[in-house]
Amino acid sequence: MFQDNAENFSFLTKLALEKGATDAKILPAQKIVIENRVVLKCRVGCNHYGQTLACPPYTPTADEFRKIVSEYNFALFMKFTTCASADGDVYKHLMTYQTDPNLSPDLKEKAAKFWQHWKDDKRKMLQAVVDLEKAAMLHGYSLAISFISGHCQLCDKCNTQTGICRHPELARWSEDALGVNVKKTAANAGINFVFPFTKNADSFALLLIE
Repeated sequence: MFQDNAENFSFLTKLALEKGATDAKILPAQKIVIENRVVLKCRVGCNHYGQTLACPPYTPTADEFRKIVSEYNFALFMKFTTCASADGDVYKHLMTYQTDPNLSPDLKEKAAKFWQHWKDDKRKMLQAVVDLEKAAMLHGYSLAISFISGHCQLCDKCNTQTGICRHPELARWSEDALGVNVKKTAANAGINFVFPFTKNADSFALLLIE
């Protein structure tokens, strides 16, 4: 029964691949794994916590999102492979290259280059996912809504003081911030998940369809 219904969304998987996804699969919404402990990783150790409206504490809780997902039957899960790459030496310093006084200029430059490529590709990915959301809506799925991994990077400084997003037509909540266990959900979708990455970093996205 699921496979028959999943065929109705083949236009979305095809469009996702056309827009740059390296893999895209339809799965039952109940196969999206939502865990409270995922949000804990946002609260502990992430320097973007509270810095964007797409991140906690401004997003729905994992419990709230779990209820939202229960009202959907289908989802599209996607993987995008970015141009951001780093070898072992650079990888170890990606989170500390700006503050480590002992890091060589060469490694700092390579780390900065990684993050610039990451940011550029994440912007393209966000536009692609929002386009998929719109395509689903145009096919009659009026409650389709999309999410991407990681913090929002549309603005240099988010308008958290007023709580009013400057780009509501494009900004989307982080699926991690909502409690989605991307690794387990990728496995349920039959999509390969590699962490830590070995060459080019992957990022993931989710589209709820109803």
